[in-house]
Amino acid sequence: MTGYAMLRSGGVGNGGQTCMLRWSNRIRLTWLSFTLFIILVFFPLIAHYYLTTLDEADEAGKRIFGPRAGSELCEVKHVLDLCRIRESVSEELLQLEAKRQELNSEIARLNLKIEACKKSIENAKQDLLQLKNVISQTEHSYKELMAQNQPKLSLPIRLLPEKDDAGLPPPKATWGCRLHNCFDYSRCPLTSGFPVYVYDSDQFAFGSYLDPLVKQAFQATTRTNIYVTENADIACLYVILVGEMQEPVVLRPADLEKQLHSLPHWRTDGHNHVIINLSRKSDTQNLLYNVSTGRAMVAQSTFYAAQFRAGFDLVVSPLVHAMSEPNFMEIPPQVPVKRKYLFTFQGEKIESLRSSLQEARSFEEEMEGDPPADYDDRIIATLKAVQDSKLDQVLVEFTCKNQPKRSLPTEWALCGEREDRLELLKLSTFALIITPGDPHLVMSSGCATRLFEALEVGAVPVVLGEQVQLPYQDMLQWNEAALVVPKPRVTEVHFLLRSLSDSDLLAMRRQGRFLWETYFSTTDSIFNTMLAMIRTRIQIPAAPIREEVAAEIPHRSGKAAGTDPNMADNGDLDLGPVETEPPYASPKYLRNFTLTVTDFYRSWNSAPGPFHLFPHTPFDPVLPSEAKFLGSGTGFRPIGGGAGGSGKEFQAALGGNVPREQFTVVMLTYEREEVLMNSLERLNGLPYLNKVVVVWNSPKLPSEDLLWPDIGVPIMVVRTEKNSLNNRFLPWNEIETEAILSIDDDAHLRHDEIMFGFRVWREARDRIVGFPGRYHAWDIPHQSWLYNSNYSCELSMVLTGAAFFHKVFTPVSTFPRHQQDSALLRLSERATLALSRTAHCGRAAWQGTWQPRRQLPTRAVLLLLPQRNPSPETQAIRDMVDEYINCEDIAMNFLVSHITRKPPIKVTSRWTFRCPGCPQALSHDDSHFHERHKCINFFVKVYGYMPLLYTQFRVDSVLFKTRLPHDKTKCFKFI
Repeated sequence: MTGYAMLRSGGVGNGGQTCMLRWSNRIRLTWLSFTLFIILVFFPLIAHYYLTTLDEADEAGKRIFGPRAGSELCEVKHVLDLCRIRESVSEELLQLEAKRQELNSEIARLNLKIEACKKSIENAKQDLLQLKNVISQTEHSYKELMAQNQPKLSLPIRLLPEKDDAGLPPPKATWGCRLHNCFDYSRCPLTSGFPVYVYDSDQFAFGSYLDPLVKQAFQATTRTNIYVTENADIACLYVILVGEMQEPVVLRPADLEKQLHSLPHWRTDGHNHVIINLSRKSDTQNLLYNVSTGRAMVAQSTFYAAQFRAGFDLVVSPLVHAMSEPNFMEIPPQVPVKRKYLFTFQGEKIESLRSSLQEARSFEEEMEGDPPADYDDRIIATLKAVQDSKLDQVLVEFTCKNQPKRSLPTEWALCGEREDRLELLKLSTFALIITPGDPHLVMSSGCATRLFEALEVGAVPVVLGEQVQLPYQDMLQWNEAALVVPKPRVTEVHFLLRSLSDSDLLAMRRQGRFLWETYFSTTDSIFNTMLAMIRTRIQIPAAPIREEVAAEIPHRSGKAAGTDPNMADNGDLDLGPVETEPPYASPKYLRNFTLTVTDFYRSWNSAPGPFHLFPHTPFDPVLPSEAKFLGSGTGFRPIGGGAGGSGKEFQAALGGNVPREQFTVVMLTYEREEVLMNSLERLNGLPYLNKVVVVWNSPKLPSEDLLWPDIGVPIMVVRTEKNSLNNRFLPWNEIETEAILSIDDDAHLRHDEIMFGFRVWREARDRIVGFPGRYHAWDIPHQSWLYNSNYSCELSMVLTGAAFFHKVFTPVSTFPRHQQDSALLRLSERATLALSRTAHCGRAAWQGTWQPRRQLPTRAVLLLLPQRNPSPETQAIRDMVDEYINCEDIAMNFLVSHITRKPPIKVTSRWTFRCPGCPQALSHDDSHFHERHKCINFFVKVYGYMPLLYTQFRVDSVLFKTRLPHDKTKCFKFI
């Protein structure tokens, strides 16, 4: 007990007791491990031995525990039932597997049917929505037709004048002639087409005295003019050329008057006649000063106040380029704005210059006394003082180094030859033009020549003398191209010229070149301008612009066009109604008369000028928003009927500020049939598509077995005369819409992108709206321009391989030169015969438009002829495009920016548009960019300046990246 107590209390024997316990535990573990080893090793061996011995002892030879075959195993009585069960279960499993596979196949088939049904439902919904839109559009059209309160007008019965004139009341004095009392409007109905009869000057005595160059140039331009007719009985206007006379021939006024009064159609007083006296030299005399011209208009460069009848007679430009055209390559560029001299003047007044220099008084003395009658003294002193001050470099010379040209009394004579004067003007920012000192001299040939030469080389004219009548002053806004300063303000001229900004100077210089090229540069322009002046005064519209007649290539269609899911992935939105039955063409010539009456200032002072009538223009005025709901809603399709809305309402109508319309796809192609067919198929189902015009640029016709896709709208395949990229921009007569989508045959655009571009263009109709942007960059080392296609935050061009633009920009003067004279003669003869059988046009439907009709043989036939030869500048650009087979898109960007002074608009983030897998295009060639560099610099030389303008934004849809409520949808899913 003591030991145990000691052990429990941890006494002296604690160490020994602990060792004993540990030893006992180890013995137990060892024994347990040994026992388990014996059981796990020897027991299986013993069992195996026993079982083996038992099988061998079986005298029947049947092993119970040994390995047996399956059949043998089933023979054992106690496992027979188990075998039967296994076989039954196996069969059932096989049957179940077969049923499972059958059910899976059925489920797969049903899933496919479900997906097909879902697609059919979606397509049906889309078709239903489109049908609803079409029905809505049709209802709108029906209501518009029912509510239309404009009656159908019929043409006036008397379209052409009778042979005998009704007679006009005589004016009190010949100098009091105006249009209302000296012009017979009955010979010029609004729908007559303005026929003009030109006398043959060689049939009269004075014709042998005419300057040969003037006569030859005049005859050449009248032969090709579209208004000229050989039937004098139907003419509205009669034209006779009386000058310039040869030197030293001087025709007596009485003789000239007698010959004029003997003209076959003079009719006692010469009404509706125009007497033309062209000036080829600066010293042309006033041939008609003492000649009684009756009620005939006079067109010449020199007029006295007693002779000139404002609003009736015409002050015309001198005929400097009689039988030649100016070389635009010799015209200096419009920049830099500031040139060597601030202003220049060279001239000499023969009769009064010396006395003026001797008797000149100081400005103080003149201010104290009465103002001088002739300001030449003050002008001389002021200009010399400016020259001596050295504040600006100016050049003024009041005596000619050589013999001065002949001039009228009190007129400043020209110095030197024309080439020398032009060289000086090329160095001048401003060109001073001092009007004659005689206040009765309204205009002289010398002043007109100075004005012509200044405009030609880009020197801004400064006319000292507000009493002067500048050429065509009734129509031309000369304040946009020249400075007209009263002579008393001569002391302020220097200050005025220095105050003009560079932008104002360049605008005046650019406008001056437009006036010179359009109205003064050639014989054609001078004669066309005279006729246009008279035609505008009597409010007759110009002749419709000629369109290129499309030669269609027959082709077979019928191939069902599929829908590319990448092209038609528009989310849950319908892009708009597919208006295909029938295609809706843009109304034509709705403003044919209003343009002539209300908008003539704009047409006369901006490109392309007043010489042609366009079916439609992008500059038409826009109605205020409420007008479409208050009586002027014809053609408008407001969003949500005027209530607005988000995506679905937006896609159901075009909205915007102009009536509904469609667009035409113009696709240029060359022997890439597979690529072309794929591109056409991608247009299937495109809303607002009117038709597709395929410009077949290859001399080889399409394959006869080629089956064209049926895309729901007409496909017109046009054959061209030659392979030219310029054919893309010809004004094809098959294009019946204002909007043109110019697209390459390998361009790859989605439907929503096209529709968005179309909607944007409708709000910027005077600009190019497209996808791939480019820009012009300044090459600092070479001081020239470069074409650049790199990604940039600033652009100035949109490639026309995928762009919208207005049809009016298809160049109207791009037709190649060819002979017209014989065709004109033949057509005139046939027109005369037809007119003799046509008394009136009956009651043809008018509907507010005017176009050539079969009932007007003269106009209807002649308007099919080319109306104007292309200018040298335009022809040079076309030739360069044909030479490089490149740059036609750059040329179109130059043209639109030059006319509108606006940059293009880029839409969406797309920078390239080539389709994957298409053949390599010409633009991948290394020489492509080098050629485009040359094109840009050449075009700048042609235009005289760089018309392209930069822009720093692109256009996306209104709700793009905007978080919307669940019940609203975006305008476009991806734009």
